Amino acid sequence: MKKLIILSIVISSIITSCKTDNKKTKIEEAEDTELTVLEKIANANGFENWKDVSSIKFTFNVDRDAEHFERTWLWKTGSNDVTMMTRQDTINYNRKAVDSTMIATDGGFVNDKFWLLAPYQLVWDQKGFTYEHTENVEAPISKTPMHKLTTVYANDGGYTPGDAYDYYFGDNYIIKEWAYRKENQEEPNMVTSWEDYKNLKGLKISMMHKRPDADFSLFFTGVEVK
Repeated sequence: MKKLIILSIVISSIITSCKTDNKKTKIEEAEDTELTVLEKIANANGFENWKDVSSIKFTFNVDRDAEHFERTWLWKTGSNDVTMMTRQDTINYNRKAVDSTMIATDGGFVNDKFWLLAPYQLVWDQKGFTYEHTENVEAPISKTPMHKLTTVYANDGGYTPGDAYDYYFGDNYIIKEWAYRKENQEEPNMVTSWEDYKNLKGLKISMMHKRPDADFSLFFTGVEVK
């Protein structure tokens, strides 16, 4: 009888332990699935639909005073084949094999793609920068309180090492303004709006960026998502 009582206690202890372990595992899983602010911004802009994109084509435009600049890109996301089209030339290359002759072209692609898909870059680049999220910060253009996310890229690697970006957004995690600070200097080199959002096959993209202090607009035309 004594042996049966001891065995019953041992079994009860094992069952209780298993229940506790299972409960802890569920809590840990919940913590693991909690989204970071980077993922929340990306997802608010349709990042979950990026997996269905096979190619994206867009024209990057800049109007500064009386001058106009533009170039068109076609990016096949699966193979990483890129085509740049300007009035003067058409260049094809693959981002997996960028040599010295393609560095300038690829640098242009990285810049233009960053403007187009910055919310997604927060996820793609997250191992390459540190970040800080603060609330109730006065946005530089509208002067209204918003969330602020600051990212500072590492000092090595990439085309613009050490640069910093300040993203300003509301409770819906949609970016409204941002500031670029070269090499993480205190004063911004450029501040622009994020406006004229379009939904293209689930991707939410800001088509227009304007500076409050200059006759300047950076915008996208001919955006095609497949």
